[in-house]
Amino acid sequence: MAYQNITGSLTPADIQEIKAAFATIEAKLPFLVTLSVEERRKLFKMGDKSLAFVNTSLTAAQSNRDILPASFDVDEFVRDYQLATTLSELLIGLRQLTEQVDDTLMAVGSETMSSSLTVYDYVKTAAKKTPGLKTIAEQLGERFKAIKSKPAKTASGS
Repeated sequence: MAYQNITGSLTPADIQEIKAAFATIEAKLPFLVTLSVEERRKLFKMGDKSLAFVNTSLTAAQSNRDILPASFDVDEFVRDYQLATTLSELLIGLRQLTEQVDDTLMAVGSETMSSSLTVYDYVKTAAKKTPGLKTIAEQLGERFKAIKSKPAKTASGS
């Protein structure tokens, strides 16, 4: 669907229901972990290219339990594999939803900034003749002071 103009709203009840749905999702996934940057760096990564390797090794483990040490839990391997594939499927849906929310936020944020700039222009103009608007115009103008005060980049790129 082509983006034109966003008209939408969420009632407090809608927001509450969405947050409750998040809580439900979190409750259904009590085993989720948070990894540090270092932990993420150290872990083996199972990407799309590794899926065939993992699938074949799982089949080999199930078919040849006798070659594995007694301490190797094939059933746990199966459960881990099933959870990994299920979480991958869920992650696809979550990423799609996140992308849509992010795109919508960017679009509606742009609309909001555009409207704000229009208001700012009118306030600046009206502040010259309307008492009480000078302070508001100055407050709105604060947004652009940092932009004007940044040093210009030199042509050499230094």
